[in-house]
Amino acid sequence: MSASDDKDSAIADGPRTEPGTAAHEEDTVDAFHRGAFHIVQPARQGHRSGMDAMLLAALVHAEGPFRLADLGAGAGAAGLAVAARLDRAEVSLVERSPVMVAYARRSLDLPGNDDLKRRTQVIEADVTLTGRARVAAGLADDHFDQVILNPPFNHGADRRTPDALKAEAHAMHAGLFEDWIRTAGAILKPGGQMSLIARPESIAEIIAACGRRFGGLEVTALHPREGADAVRILVTAIKQSRARLRLRAPLIMHREGSNQFTEQVDDLNNGRAAYRRTC
Repeated sequence: MSASDDKDSAIADGPRTEPGTAAHEEDTVDAFHRGAFHIVQPARQGHRSGMDAMLLAALVHAEGPFRLADLGAGAGAAGLAVAARLDRAEVSLVERSPVMVAYARRSLDLPGNDDLKRRTQVIEADVTLTGRARVAAGLADDHFDQVILNPPFNHGADRRTPDALKAEAHAMHAGLFEDWIRTAGAILKPGGQMSLIARPESIAEIIAACGRRFGGLEVTALHPREGADAVRILVTAIKQSRARLRLRAPLIMHREGSNQFTEQVDDLNNGRAAYRRTC
């Protein structure tokens, strides 16, 4: 997978593609967590998951059984990364695109994903549904222990593309964070954790959308190198918490003078560790 496949080439670290294993020439079967699980993805259209999804999954930690909703799941990379690392997770992959829903289901049908399939369901639904329509789609109130969000976060004019599927996955609309965080707040149990990854310029919108729904925000900036500007923020928040916001120490991706990942980031990217909250 090339760097340009991810939402932002500044941090893309593509999964290993298994040549000749996809059912169709226009698809690839990609290994994550060093082969712990695989995802079927479109080769030339739509969004292809990479490091964003793995870092998002690393924000999830739990000691016992829990229910997780992956909103905007695409082919399922982030949700399945959680399930691969935490064997007591029950995961719901929520995706509105019928094309990407089909990829998620094909991913679960891969032989090496048998254990994940037993603990995962795919829900074809628009994340922005509200009230009875949302519940009827399979997203009940106060049901999940954790929710992860990887919403489109490129502004519409940033990256114009003739690929309609990719445009849908990448380009944000006005009020996006309000819509997605509202749904996360509705379906999470009180005290449940929401986690998301976004661009740094969206921080004000995210904080505003959390409003009274979420507190205890913890924000970590991800920098490609020492001295470089941040390219992502990792955010966690707790439903109905009144704790104050915390700006955590930054994460640095690459070792000084090298393209190698720092040990911490490499562990997060490959499912060997979680990026736990400080409180």
